[in-house]
Amino acid sequence: MSHLEPEAKIFACSQSVYLAEKISAEYGIPLGKVTMSKYSDGEFQPSYEESIRGLRVFIVCSTFPNSDNLMELLLMIDAAKRASARHITAVIPYFGWARQDRKDKPRVPIGAKLTAKLLETAGATRVMTMDLHADQIQGFFEKPVDHLFASTIFLPYVKSLGLDNLTIASPDMGGSKRAYAYSKFLESDVVICYKQRKAANVIGTMELIGEVKGKNVILVDDMIDTGGTLAKAADLMMEKGAISVRAICTHAILSGDAYEKIENSQLLELIVTDSIPLKKESKKIRVLSCAPLFAEVMHMVHHNNSISGKFIM
Repeated sequence: MSHLEPEAKIFACSQSVYLAEKISAEYGIPLGKVTMSKYSDGEFQPSYEESIRGLRVFIVCSTFPNSDNLMELLLMIDAAKRASARHITAVIPYFGWARQDRKDKPRVPIGAKLTAKLLETAGATRVMTMDLHADQIQGFFEKPVDHLFASTIFLPYVKSLGLDNLTIASPDMGGSKRAYAYSKFLESDVVICYKQRKAANVIGTMELIGEVKGKNVILVDDMIDTGGTLAKAADLMMEKGAISVRAICTHAILSGDAYEKIENSQLLELIVTDSIPLKKESKKIRVLSCAPLFAEVMHMVHHNNSISGKFIM
């Protein structure tokens, strides 16, 4: 290693240790030591238990609810800055508040922009994330953003299924670009679900644009929250004559009664990554780890190598 190249260390926020341990094992270095002091009122203070002066620090933290995850990441970035780390990369497999990427009605915040500014103000010199809900969120940052695509994880698995008459589907109009990207590499047809919501997480009507009769369908989305959209889409497609319906969702939020909806739906399988830990196991849910992808890209970034080969979409 060149004397000009700083050493790299990987640390984790408390709710993302499960993933950071996998990443550090793939990277080939031990996970750094952090302790967390907690006060009786809920306030907490992270502390690095080893020197990080002049080093490249990777901090792994998915910012899924509750907001303590984001606050802990901000505190760890600030602590690294004050401990004289040379580079501070926030590794955020799941970037929370990404659904608030614009003003969709009067008098609401743009939460994704606020989160980006908080990360930069805390001292992050680089951000690494995966399958943002909206690509334009990268433009909210003035620092480099490595936006990875989980398609590098999912496509080999889909190909291994060896499905005939494969059709890729988007559960809504907003995900059509992602569906077309998958269909391009799989050389398959595309169908789109058109839905109208009554309110957040509540679907009013859903219609299908395209033909699924006699097809093995794979729904593609960046996240699954309550599971209502995917469950309804799967049931609709089976009614329209589909042979089978699977779903690929990068981030398994799975809030409320999502597990029950998935179990009771006609989805054959839900494939997700471990960017967010599952609250419980399900026979219908298959988890593919994103740790090898992040470890490889982190290694490339540390050694100033091009990561363009990791962008399938």
